[in-house]
Amino acid sequence: MRLFDPNQDALDALANSAIELILGVPNVDLEGLATSSDTAIQWVQTNVLNHWPSVKIKYVAVGNEVNPVEASSQFAPHVLPAIQNIYQAIRAQGLQDQIKVTTAIDLSLLGKSYPPSQGSFRDDVRSYIDPILGYLVYANAPLLANVYPYFSYSDNPTDISLPYALFTSPNVVVSDGEYGYQNLFDAMLDSLHAAVDATGIGDVEVVVSESGWPSDGGEFAATFDNANTYLDNLIRRAETGSPRRPSKPTEIYVFAMFDENQKSPEREKHFGLFSPDKQKKYSFGFSG
Repeated sequence: MRLFDPNQDALDALANSAIELILGVPNVDLEGLATSSDTAIQWVQTNVLNHWPSVKIKYVAVGNEVNPVEASSQFAPHVLPAIQNIYQAIRAQGLQDQIKVTTAIDLSLLGKSYPPSQGSFRDDVRSYIDPILGYLVYANAPLLANVYPYFSYSDNPTDISLPYALFTSPNVVVSDGEYGYQNLFDAMLDSLHAAVDATGIGDVEVVVSESGWPSDGGEFAATFDNANTYLDNLIRRAETGSPRRPSKPTEIYVFAMFDENQKSPEREKHFGLFSPDKQKKYSFGFSG
């Protein structure tokens, strides 16, 4: 499960559940954590140590989708210092191997993503992302990435087919050297793998911290059937690796547990596996 902020009621509810957790640090809290190690120590005490080990916190995601050249740019200078301060607070407790400290990005940081083997970070974000990657190599922590084929498809349905986006294409759609891509999710993920590799900084695992498809909202292809198909296939996809990383299954977090009926635009309200009244929307499950 992923929590985007340390909601204490949710953390209490997860106690002794054996559910592994990504615990989020909201962007608005980054500056305080970056500028004060004492604030970071207190944050870790309140939100991690007070619940550990009955809550299986696997990752602390320090910030979400911060981009140094877009709307969230004011948060960018604080991401790495906040990561480092929280890491040091966790390390002081000897928990740095059990609880990894990282951040979650979206793929807007990529300057090139097609073909996937040519994936690279934008020149104007390298001074932001490269030091973070260096820290992740040092701390042996993964990079969290939010990967949404829906948005890529809905933005460019002329060049991207719906079966390719939904994992239902019967054949390879994109041939890229030694790699063949039958679905857009793998192509997007491997473009990020290639971008990380191209920095030469070191090996960094990528965990998919969000992926989903809206079931309604008036937008192109936002239908119940498409969402059902995508999510069912996404869950199956987690059993395997990508063409560039075939040896290990991909760790994937589905966005989202509940429809969020107060969000906007309309399509953002319909990503849930459950309705706001807790009714299950789809028939599939997670049993292996």
